[in-house]
Amino acid sequence: MKFDEISIGQMLVTKSYKMNKEEIIAFASVYDPQYMHIDEEKAKQSRFKGIIASGLHTVNISFKLWVETGVFGDDVIAGTGIHNLKFLRPVYPEDVLYVTATVIEKKERREAGEVTVLLTTFKNEGEQVLEAEMSALIAK
Repeated sequence: MKFDEISIGQMLVTKSYKMNKEEIIAFASVYDPQYMHIDEEKAKQSRFKGIIASGLHTVNISFKLWVETGVFGDDVIAGTGIHNLKFLRPVYPEDVLYVTATVIEKKERREAGEVTVLLTTFKNEGEQVLEAEMSALIAK
């Protein structure tokens, strides 16, 4: 979708994605090796009462779900930033995530436009777990 075809307030809901313990541990072992993500016994003793996904993993899944909608398709040029990233609740194995994406800002640039989308990630029955504003350059 070209920059000029995008409107502020435009919103969509992504498909869902089911988290699993093996993937959570594998991701965290490489990118966020803290005990609550990789050590089941220590995690059970923590405030979370079990393994939880890294917030960075949750961001990656959220972004994947957004990109897979194909809204910007080949018209996306490059990401320009992530703003106001908030981890609101933990994500556990077997939680099912989905994202709402709402266009909140458009800025004219010389050869392209910049679009900011508010990604709000929910789990299971609508419990919000993450929020982030993601911006990208989009072809005109």
